[in-house]
Amino acid sequence: MTKLEKLYSTIQNLKELGLELGDDLLKQTNELEQEIIKNEILPVISEKIEPIIAQIQRELVLVVDYVPNEPLSVSLSRKRNFSAEMETIEIVPDPQVEHNIGTIKRNTTKKSSKTNLRVTFPDGKVLENRFAYETLYEVVKLAGTEKVRALGIVQCGVPLVSNTNGFPKH
Repeated sequence: MTKLEKLYSTIQNLKELGLELGDDLLKQTNELEQEIIKNEILPVISEKIEPIIAQIQRELVLVVDYVPNEPLSVSLSRKRNFSAEMETIEIVPDPQVEHNIGTIKRNTTKKSSKTNLRVTFPDGKVLENRFAYETLYEVVKLAGTEKVRALGIVQCGVPLVSNTNGFPKH
């Protein structure tokens, strides 16, 4: 049994015993999983594909998209600068937030007046759309979602930008 199999088996056994895995333990297991994949799985993959890929006479980047229980997706790119950045990416999910979906009752039948949202950037670029949400979307997209997420803007207890879908699991 490989270390990765032992890790997954241990997690499954703890869950079957009814033990709740705390955030600290989940973080540690995610880090261990990452290290095992990096130090044991990726070298084996490299060793296996090197004889096949050595036939190619130009530089390329292979992108392997693996989702358990789905067909493997391999695509190719000539872009080379993103591979160094991939090592440093660590996605820590935002906490789940309770929502009042469908429980808010409003007594008004009058349509709200038009809301204007105009954003002017320091370079003079102006973003303004018919609906404020469209302008906000473009601003976040232009500024970069990770930069906006890092600002920690919260409205009604919900982060403006989150890496989770935010809907409670039932």
